[in-house]
Amino acid sequence: MSKTYHLTAPLSEADVVQLGAGDIVYLTGVVYTARDAAHKKLIDLLDAGQPLPFDMNGAVIYFVGPTPPKPGDPIGSAGPTTSYRMDSYSPRLINEQGLKGMIGKGKRNQDVIDACVKSKAIYFGATGGAGALLARQIKSSEIVAYPELGPEAIRKLEVVDFPLTVIHDSFGADLYKIGRAQYEICS
Repeated sequence: MSKTYHLTAPLSEADVVQLGAGDIVYLTGVVYTARDAAHKKLIDLLDAGQPLPFDMNGAVIYFVGPTPPKPGDPIGSAGPTTSYRMDSYSPRLINEQGLKGMIGKGKRNQDVIDACVKSKAIYFGATGGAGALLARQIKSSEIVAYPELGPEAIRKLEVVDFPLTVIHDSFGADLYKIGRAQYEICS
């Protein structure tokens, strides 16, 4: 039975470990955006022993490349991108830098799931195809790194009641497997 939570980012370990696959979370606070090009740059900084452009400890990263905003809006359409493109980078950010949450769509590989279990992190799903609706929950957007990447620049977002579903929890549960098993039992 799924539960509903209202959490504030950055996230603590206590926030993460109470969540189970299938739970609904309304997230408020600071969320950073980053897609594959930005993730590569972050890993390059770590490899060079350089500081990251934001504090990753407890952070939540949204895998999104938003469209330009309409006049007066903080951001344009902001729907999730497919997460597996970040799979080669995410375990290091989780295990070494303290990343606590990721938002995207689609499956993650076993290394990401294992990192979530080891370091108590969470993978949230946001509804694909609903970028304009999700953007309504984003109250501000500021580029903090890599403006040359255009829509893929790292942004600091302020979100209010951003609707998410827990896909992979910090205990290894996988909503995609749970949902499929429930469907197979019913058919």
